[in-house]
Amino acid sequence: MVELHGVKLGYGERVLVGCADTGFGRGTFTALIGRNGTGKSTLLRTLSALAAPMDGYVTVSGRHIDSMSRREVASLISFVSTDEVKVADLTVENVVALGRAPYTGWFGSLSDADREMVHRSLELVGMEKFALKNIGTLSDGERQRVMIARALAQDTPVILLDEPTAFLDLPNKYEIGLLLRRLAHEEGKCVIFSTHDLAMALELCDMVAMIDGGELHHGTADQLLERGVLERLFDGTPLSFDRASCTVRLRSGE
Repeated sequence: MVELHGVKLGYGERVLVGCADTGFGRGTFTALIGRNGTGKSTLLRTLSALAAPMDGYVTVSGRHIDSMSRREVASLISFVSTDEVKVADLTVENVVALGRAPYTGWFGSLSDADREMVHRSLELVGMEKFALKNIGTLSDGERQRVMIARALAQDTPVILLDEPTAFLDLPNKYEIGLLLRRLAHEEGKCVIFSTHDLAMALELCDMVAMIDGGELHHGTADQLLERGVLERLFDGTPLSFDRASCTVRLRSGE
């Protein structure tokens, strides 16, 4: 579905990922993990054509994204960032309707089919009863569901999310994680989200992609465990990762 072909990521003279060759399939839920500054956000922005790789290229269903117009990209890939919606007086329904922009244009009017897609997207995230509420009155968890609904209204096969659970409490983190997994499995979406929550990544996701030491490691949790990759997250820290229990522990003597 989404493939990286010799992709090199970085900025200026700094290289974050040396050469990545991998793919993410339809109907899969993938966690993107790695320590701060390793390139998770850069990778997501590259996959969504918001940033260009230093080398290599990205394809979606075999098409080079750098050869597509912005509208074509927007019909294939939706991106949910950590940025808060700061437009005053927008209702939840208004925000979700912005997802239809690739089909109506920014100043286009919604058709009946567009309105139906907005309504269905709100239903899928359990926010249909909030449609007429002001976006500014919602909790962090509710607002995140609305932003996911906007991505669903965009009706793309690929959904990318940059730390969608970063500011949520534990129950809300898992609610959003379960929602994203359901969307991948039941709606056939390719969902990739970055997170620092290793437990959630291991428990909920089909695949894990980890950036470490300039390399992108990609596979099932079991495959990364077998390769000894996950332990590297804790190199140079007082913590260690126990493979048998998949738990993080304080190193003895610390």
